[in-house]
Parts: sequence; C-alpha cells; structure tokens
Amino acid sequence: MKMILKIQTPDRKGLIAEITRVIFDFNLNILTNDEFVDIENNLFFMRSEMLGDCDIDALKREILKLLSIEAKVEIFEMKRRKIVILCTKENHCLGDLLIRYDSGELNADILAVISNYDSLKPLCQKFGLPFVCVLNENLSREAHEEKVLQELRKYPCDYIVLAKYMRILSPEFVGEFEGRIINIHHSFLPAFIGANPYKQAYERGVKIIGATAHFVNNALDEGPIIYQDITKVNHAMGWKDMQKSGRDVEKIVLAKALNLALEEKIFTYNNKTIVF
Repeated sequence: MKMILKIQTPDRKGLIAEITRVIFDFNLNILTNDEFVDIENNLFFMRSEMLGDCDIDALKREILKLLSIEAKVEIFEMKRRKIVILCTKENHCLGDLLIRYDSGELNADILAVISNYDSLKPLCQKFGLPFVCVLNENLSREAHEEKVLQELRKYPCDYIVLAKYMRILSPEFVGEFEGRIINIHHSFLPAFIGANPYKQAYERGVKIIGATAHFVNNALDEGPIIYQDITKVNHAMGWKDMQKSGRDVEKIVLAKALNLALEEKIFTYNNKTIVF
C-alpha cells in the first residue's frame, strides 16, 4: 500500500538519515521526499510518500523515539478522502468542484452539499449528489448553525469545503472541525477583508485582484493561507467587471487548495502553512 509520512519537529543534524533508516528497516520504499527547515524557528518539516506493507503504529513509535517530545508525526494510508461542501447561492465554485469530481480530478468522495438556500439544488441533482437545504428564515444564528451541524454529523468527513458559503461560523462550529474547514475568500488576503472586496478593490484603484483559499479559524478571513492567485485588472473595469473576472480565479484557487489538502501536502503552524 501507499502511505504518507508527515513530520514536524525541532531541527537538528542527522534527522533525515535517521528517519530514512527506520523507513528502510520497515522494508518500505520512499517514492518521493520533501523537507524544509524554518531556520528562524528551528523547525524541521518532512513529507514522504512510501510504498510497502507494515504496522503503521509500530513505524510511528520507532520514528517518535528519534525525535523531540514536541514532535508531531502522522502516517496516513493514501486513499480517497471524504468531503462535504457548504454553499449559499453562487454556483461557480460549487459547479467547478462538481465537474472536477465527475471527471475524476478530485481524490475525494463528495458525501453531500449543504446550503442555506435551495437555489443550487438542481445543479447538485445533475451530479446525483445529496443536497440538504437548511433555511435560516426565522432562525437565530445559533439555531441555524445547530441544524447545519446536525446535518454534518450524518456525513462524517475529512474536510468541509466552504464554496462561497456566506455565513460567519461561530467558534463552537469551527472548534468541532478544527483544521478541517477550507474557505475561498474573494480577495488577495490580507487585503480587503469582509464583505464585497471587489467594490473595495475598485475604490482603491488596484491593478490586480486575487483569491485566497485558507483554513478557517476564529478570526474572520485570517486563517492559515493555503493557496493564492491573481489576475490583472485596469481602470476601465467597474467592480462588477472585477467580480466577474475574479470568479474565475476563485474556483481555480479553491480547487488547487483542496487538492493540496487531499494529498496531505500542508503543514500548519503559527497561523501559516508550509505547502509541499
């Protein structure tokens, strides 16, 4: 079987040699290997794809023996992940993910799509996916969120993808899925946080606009950034023109960030990421 090894530990000399020796002793073949040292924080990061059969728990124990007590070691069997998508009314990010899923470009199974409007139900039905509408009419934020959580618990998943889900999540919601919620923000963060960033960008006279995919935490649009991209704009474009152009960037950025997560290529620390 194929496995992924991820290590984050204080750095010292000889780590790569010692770790790869343990992998060899377990009769595993390293297919790819990536390392990075954050010199300022004295942190070593390593991601290896391995092929072979072994006792994963035993391998983890042997590697941990080599490392500092602060070390984090994860070993995953490479397999399809499970995701749930949350959306509102905009269809471009959701539609792009559904097409990629249908064509086999996502190494994941989409278990369901949950929305606070029923506008996108026909789109999901075309792909044969469960669509759950949790209307927020006459409900407090807390009551609506609890109903969404009840639906999510029916679909245990590895990641929740916010494909233009235009609701601010509570700390309790985020805490239940810590490090597993991926959001697309229609701006090149940290610029233009919050609502209608295209209008903000237009009023500022920017010459580029972008999109940012990030993990969600309890600071609005300030979670660890996974992937960003930009496109050029000019003075002749109004904010709605910028919005139209930006939507193309948004869907590409979200798809790339999701694939990085599905392939376990992301390390998170100090509210930022290392991406291999």
